[in-house]
Amino acid sequence: MEYTVIRSKRKTIALQVTRDGQVVVRAPLRMSSARIKDFVNRNSAWIEKKQGEWALVREKQHIITEQERAEGIAAAKQYIPQRAAFYAERMGVTYGRICIREQKTRWGSCSSKGHLNFNWKLMLMPGDVLDYVVVHELAHRKEMNHSPKFWAVVEKELPDYRQLRDKLKKYGETLMTESG
Repeated sequence: MEYTVIRSKRKTIALQVTRDGQVVVRAPLRMSSARIKDFVNRNSAWIEKKQGEWALVREKQHIITEQERAEGIAAAKQYIPQRAAFYAERMGVTYGRICIREQKTRWGSCSSKGHLNFNWKLMLMPGDVLDYVVVHELAHRKEMNHSPKFWAVVEKELPDYRQLRDKLKKYGETLMTESG
């Protein structure tokens, strides 16, 4: 089994299987190559399981084309502000400007000044999932954290927010740009 070793001033050995199925071993500086190899061999079943899980994720991925990106950004600039205005009125909150971006790890954010950022890829998801992200960010206008009070604000607007959050994770795994 092929693997990459990264040595550092750590005290323990750890395994990682990356999204593309590569095996990375993080090991202490002085650990012998024989011990590292033994560790990898003892964990080969776990490694193969993780590689299989990542292969399934890659099979389900939707590769976004440049045309889809351009159309999605244009649509998001029209649609998402409408949804934000609708929910802001219902929730009794205000907000600053709205920016549409392509973040790698976030679907939305709310700054301390009340500016909202949304990932245009929300346009590739079901409407109820997009609405969940909008409500989530607007809830930060009342609670700038993820405390029980925050989740109560979200739940008041979307009683099924837990299912929507799970749906967001599921759909999010399938969206990937051509560049990775």
